[in-house]
Amino acid sequence: MKAQVQGAPEPTQQGCLDKALGLIQGERGFQKPAPEQPEEPANKSTKQEFCASPLQRNEMGHTPLDYARDGEVMKLLKASETKFQEEQRKRELEERRRFPLEQRLKEHIIGQENAIATVGAAIRRKENGWYDEEHPLVFLFLGSSGIGKTELAKQTAKYMHKDAKKGFIRLDMSEFQERHEVAKFIGSPPGYVGHEEGGQLTKKLKQCPNAVVLFDEVDKAHPDVLTIMLQLFDEGRLTDGKGKTIDCKDAIFIMTSNVASDEIAQHALQLRQEALEMSRNRIAENLDDVQITDKITISKQFKENVIRPILKAHFRRDEFLGRINEIVYFLPFCHSELIQLVSKELSFWAKRAKVRHNITLLWDREVMDVLADGYNLHYGARSIKHSQRDYLIEGFQALVERRVVNQLAAAYEQDLLPRGCTLRITVDDSDKQLLKTKDSSSPEEEERKAPTLRLEIVEKDSKSRKLDIQAPLNPDEISFML
Repeated sequence: MKAQVQGAPEPTQQGCLDKALGLIQGERGFQKPAPEQPEEPANKSTKQEFCASPLQRNEMGHTPLDYARDGEVMKLLKASETKFQEEQRKRELEERRRFPLEQRLKEHIIGQENAIATVGAAIRRKENGWYDEEHPLVFLFLGSSGIGKTELAKQTAKYMHKDAKKGFIRLDMSEFQERHEVAKFIGSPPGYVGHEEGGQLTKKLKQCPNAVVLFDEVDKAHPDVLTIMLQLFDEGRLTDGKGKTIDCKDAIFIMTSNVASDEIAQHALQLRQEALEMSRNRIAENLDDVQITDKITISKQFKENVIRPILKAHFRRDEFLGRINEIVYFLPFCHSELIQLVSKELSFWAKRAKVRHNITLLWDREVMDVLADGYNLHYGARSIKHSQRDYLIEGFQALVERRVVNQLAAAYEQDLLPRGCTLRITVDDSDKQLLKTKDSSSPEEEERKAPTLRLEIVEKDSKSRKLDIQAPLNPDEISFML
């Protein structure tokens, strides 16, 4: 009879599991767990909660269960995997309750509440098992350029895959305008150049079958590409050039298009004008009445009588439109949203000025109003950032770069900005009266009357000194040669 050592604890199920995980992970390339330390009984539950994950993978992509042999260790690992997955689902569910998807998206996207609500509701159905598992989720994002379609797709992928790069696949469909370019989509057939490389889509879907796939500007793709997408959207599978079938029913497919963007923009402006007139004709009882022009919804009649015929005429097939779960409409920004966009862009450059040049950049509401008035509804927020040669294709980001950042760069080049100084962006005194008259009769007159933005240095005694940026380096007065 073997002598039992007095005081030695009997091995528990959790202890065996921890030991098995430690041995397997240490031998197969996993990080070894820290050596056990004497612990109080009250801390045992903590150890069970934070023990090594049974789903952890090594460099070969294998889990501990892949190396386990038949016996008690395999049973323990299987039970641990099941328990871990169940607890993980509970944690994710609780996280979704406390921090809904719509709230996450609004942190990164300005406006577009209807679009966010539509996408959020569809994702929620998928996450909680209230969807057709035999078909993937398909969206069509419609609206003008630069108003958040691509950004919403990116943030959806970030939410679904926790920043994993493989979880977001983006394809620019303008690269598939010719019939022969279909091979780039799924891969070349046997005997053709590039057969071993595989297609751009199929290759990435193999790595992540449940990815969020963005087909950007799908209206520019060749009809043969749309034919391939029919099978993809209907059955959730795709056959590559090598004849291998990829099952991707859990993927989310998002298409963006500028088709009918003019009609959507004009309809939205009309709805806002009608809402504004209604609010003027009655006394606002609460804040919701004051903000009524910010909250508009595309009518079902407009969708059926205007948008759907345009989509049918462009894509030329009802079965393609029938594969789409949700058509999401992106509307032009209202004035309050434009102010938010301008503020965000100015804050970006203020941070850049502080980090790179130790310059503090200030501005007031008048400056934001001037920049917001330059918004072009057909080019969205992108026009506020990137400078163009024609003001007709100019918006927020273009205005900030052309009217503010260019002046900063010119002043810096002329050695007018001492390091550590404080700069204020102001509206020229002679132009402040123009802010009160915004009803120009023509675009040419509106451009001519645009108030001028100036830079001034704030001295230590709080007095200001305007900068004299020598011509022709004053970017706000440059006439571009086309």
